Amino acid sequence: MKETLETETVSCPLGCPPGDEFVVSGRDRLHGVPGEFPVIRCRHCGLLRTSPRPTPAAIQHYYPTAYGPYASSSISAPGALARPAQRPRSLAARLLTPRTNVIPPLQPGRLLEIGCGAGAFLHRMAQEGWEVEGLELSPEAGEEARSLGFPVFIGSLADAPDPVRPYDLIAGWMVLEHLHDPLQMLRKLWRWSAPGGWITLSVPDAGALEFKLFQDAWYALDVPRHLFHFTPRTAARVLRQSGWELRRIVWHDNPNNLILSLRNRFQERGWQRAADLLKDVADGRRHGRARALLGKLLGSLRASGRMTLWARRIEDSDR
Repeated sequence: MKETLETETVSCPLGCPPGDEFVVSGRDRLHGVPGEFPVIRCRHCGLLRTSPRPTPAAIQHYYPTAYGPYASSSISAPGALARPAQRPRSLAARLLTPRTNVIPPLQPGRLLEIGCGAGAFLHRMAQEGWEVEGLELSPEAGEEARSLGFPVFIGSLADAPDPVRPYDLIAGWMVLEHLHDPLQMLRKLWRWSAPGGWITLSVPDAGALEFKLFQDAWYALDVPRHLFHFTPRTAARVLRQSGWELRRIVWHDNPNNLILSLRNRFQERGWQRAADLLKDVADGRRHGRARALLGKLLGSLRASGRMTLWARRIEDSDR
């Protein structure tokens, strides 16, 4: 990219005193936009953040139309339209079915998905009886979700208007780490939620062993799109300070962080055939049973590097 993208240096959003330590410096491995981006840790609370980082205006350059999550959230993506009752019922199939987009066991109500992409999750939850709405930054993906008949606000969470009625459940799949001000946005979502409301968020787990092993090649580092890098402890602290009580963490049965981190290292060493094989495995084109078993093992050990947080609205919180 020829133009110089504007960056900003930010302090810890939890209001800690000054004092950070350098952890690692990474680059955009997904789309190859130039630049090196440091990840630092607050010495007081342990929250990891990317700083300096692209400004809210500049960050859009790192989200091309071909950005992977947009395509995977289309109802044309494999398995997007499958309802739970339509999934394989054999013991082996149930054991190997990965846990992703896990939500609390709630009665259907009003649901908002932050970062709804092209609408696959909205479609699935509407089939289950939920009254769904979405919010999506990408105009292309948002219009695809709208074409399914769902109300979708296209723009940032910061710019989104207040809802007509509060939500019983707010979901965001791999969204929180992309927000420039996660506390402010979580407080806004608290105001949008109904009494007793829930929020469920999936995020990479920066406390996982694979981050320590792979460092800058860790697939889920994904700088500069990932502006914050949460561990279970720091995620709980951010949620509580925003008006939410963390109730449960579910680690995903998904081995792709490990597989694609290995792929990054293989590409660095010029081992392209091995890297291509790992990409095929991650995409499910080869060794699917072995991939599923590895995912189950990592999930059971809380070592997959991906987790879903369930948190409930704190009723006496003043936000």
